[in-house]
Amino acid sequence: MAVVARLEGTKSSDAPNALETLRDLCAADMARVNQLIVDHMQSDVPLIPELAGHLVAAGGKRLRPLLTLASARMCGYEGDKHIGLAASVELIHTATLLHDDVVDESDLRRGRDTANAVWGNQASVLVGDFLFSRSFRLMVESGSLEVLDILANASAVIAEGEVAQLTTANDTATTEEDYLYVIRSKTAALFAAACQVGAHIAQSSEADETALEQYGANLGIAFQLVDDYLDYSSTDRAFGKGVGDDFREGKITLPVVLALRRGSDEERDFWRRSLEELDQKDGDLEHAIEILNGHDALSDTLIRARGYAETARSALAGLPDSQYRAALENVVDFCVERAH
Repeated sequence: MAVVARLEGTKSSDAPNALETLRDLCAADMARVNQLIVDHMQSDVPLIPELAGHLVAAGGKRLRPLLTLASARMCGYEGDKHIGLAASVELIHTATLLHDDVVDESDLRRGRDTANAVWGNQASVLVGDFLFSRSFRLMVESGSLEVLDILANASAVIAEGEVAQLTTANDTATTEEDYLYVIRSKTAALFAAACQVGAHIAQSSEADETALEQYGANLGIAFQLVDDYLDYSSTDRAFGKGVGDDFREGKITLPVVLALRRGSDEERDFWRRSLEELDQKDGDLEHAIEILNGHDALSDTLIRARGYAETARSALAGLPDSQYRAALENVVDFCVERAH
């Protein structure tokens, strides 16, 4: 478990600008990444670029490829192989989103119809597989077996996390350890790999590569915990999904795990009815939020997110001081301060 500490020097007013600063630093590289992604979505089968383009057009932070670009540049890399690796990372992420929406039976993502809602589950799964294959082609083009190993392993871990989530879905017996395993696999693994391959392609020291891998892993956990918090507390649907989606889908996230552990038998009966049986009634979401706040489950989730975020920031301490390192440190603030 990460240490719990409030981020020193965090300013909510500055946090939203942190991602923009990172984007500005990597703008030229990111333009090449975006073009490469478009190129690798092309196919003689018209449905493939149409469906894949739908998801890309829905927007997104492009945080994962930005982490690859910034990590490589911070470590002094002056070549261009980081472009293909950043594109590979984003294609892996895009493929997992397509598969996630099918598994979760989601109809909306970032306020738009999901691909599976428009074209159906079969097309979404198959196009997701196509994007995975394209991502592996880009990995091979890097010419590094070590890079291929890092990203291939991350892809396998993500799949394991998906399967693990299926086993805990709608299960109110899920423990905090069970849940953390899922988010380490589903979310943190790709954050970690995105940073690690940037350092590796720059031929950084093993210590620096490990530091960036740890930065990415802890940042990913913090990012997901804040998402869990926002699902029950945000009034801003721009954070990527509709408020209360996790509740309506019966997902067992950390706030629920904490509330279950601290709650009464009557409250546990409520969670079993609403999340295990999906027997949800008008007012249930509001009641769920009341229970979560009553047991400090939301605030404690945010405290845990800050702890992992501080661990991520600390991992950068021994790396070269530069504008890229400063931007990566500030992105930690962005990930956590989305909650405000």
